[in-house]
Amino acid sequence: MATPTIHGSAVLVGARAVLIRGPSGSGKSTLALALLQAADHGALPFARLVGDDRVHVEAAHGRLLVRPAATLEGQIEVRGLGVRRVEHEPVAVVGLTVELGAAVERLPEPAQQEALIAGVRLPRLAVAAGVDPLPLLMAYIRTAQAIP
Repeated sequence: MATPTIHGSAVLVGARAVLIRGPSGSGKSTLALALLQAADHGALPFARLVGDDRVHVEAAHGRLLVRPAATLEGQIEVRGLGVRRVEHEPVAVVGLTVELGAAVERLPEPAQQEALIAGVRLPRLAVAAGVDPLPLLMAYIRTAQAIP
């Protein structure tokens, strides 16, 4: 049985993946690329693409696994350059979901900081349209010490 696919990107950051969701054109691939570049420049200890544009998700033992769509494995869209090949991970455990283009409260309630995907509850970082998500995500990673 095929696992469900979602429109999104995923990057393994340390031991857990960041699942990036949002409407078309919201910057999912751009954020994924920024995470890869942050690791290249030493701002993160490790980051590797899992998938870009479409990913498979599957609940397993209370965790959410993410895999690249087979036709897009190892590929990422770089705005202005097109689709490029990069190293990728075949599977990762999701530790955080980032929702781009979301309605955002200044001080969100705990329920707004959670997402339910395939029956698995995950921490959720909501980023409003027009806001650069990388500084918020880096603040989340640094203040949480690690993605759960």
